[in-house]
Amino acid sequence: MTYVASEDRYEGMKYNRCGRSGLKLPAISLGLWHNFGGIDAYENGRNMITRAFDLGITHFDLANNYGPPAGSAEETFGKVLSRDLKPYRDELIISSKAGYYMWPGPYGEWGSRKYMISSLDQSLKRMGLDYVDIFYSHRMDPDTPLEETMMALDHIVRSGKALYVGISNYTPEKTEEAIAILKSLGTPLLIHQPSYSMLNRWVENGLLDVLEENGVGTIAFTPLQQGLLTNKYLNGIPNDSRAASPSVFLNENNITPEVLRKIRALNQMAAARGQSLAQFALAWVLRGKRVTSALIGASKVSQIEDNVATLNNLEFSKEELDRIETILKTENEG
Repeated sequence: MTYVASEDRYEGMKYNRCGRSGLKLPAISLGLWHNFGGIDAYENGRNMITRAFDLGITHFDLANNYGPPAGSAEETFGKVLSRDLKPYRDELIISSKAGYYMWPGPYGEWGSRKYMISSLDQSLKRMGLDYVDIFYSHRMDPDTPLEETMMALDHIVRSGKALYVGISNYTPEKTEEAIAILKSLGTPLLIHQPSYSMLNRWVENGLLDVLEENGVGTIAFTPLQQGLLTNKYLNGIPNDSRAASPSVFLNENNITPEVLRKIRALNQMAAARGQSLAQFALAWVLRGKRVTSALIGASKVSQIEDNVATLNNLEFSKEELDRIETILKTENEG
């Protein structure tokens, strides 16, 4: 059946200017890190992508290594783009990244000019695109000069293969360096993609200040802490959950009695506001306008719908924010 986008797709979404650029991003963006790979059901992925667009999510975030297997999320997205979203290409913000392992040998990961440009060429081919809207250095390379990585990003923009560039997982200090190098080259840094949630607040130790001072946007990944800040773990660890299987990102060791007490207390606050815990956590990340967009993941359409409904209540009272801080501080007490 031919897909036709909803005519009211822009009525319920909030769009935020990305730093001091001319680009606006939806307050909720969809990431294809999990559940869109070659091992996953294509129709489910297609339904999630098209439903997201119908809800006003115009930004789809990918990377070369998303799958599994690596590269297959881009292939899935490329198929949906070709079959369903091609007429709407100019309404979409499509991003990809390079930095993690993709192929054997010394040029298959990190931040060399050779790897960055080769990886983007492969990503464009997988998605059937002439350009991406945003291309990221996915992680800081400790062995390649930062100038080389940033010059590669500058070249990519000047070659027409990306409209904007970003970085992800960079420290405040390296972010400042990257901003300065890119500014000198004439290709400003558009955006930084760090992890950020109620349970992971490292960006508050200087990074958000650096980004705000330099007019760089922020898109927070894992704002729901890999599902911890949802109703999934309120009663323990389900057998079919991510934490029940071996994972370097989330496992049973992360879900301590202290963490469970904390998320249950936060869930009570969310309920009092008429929100799910996930909505509550997303609204918190978006508070204060320092974060341009919250990057969600999903395994089914209903999760996307629930997350977008966050936008119905983004305001917090001072009393609520103080109560949240009190709850969060109990993690390491007692």
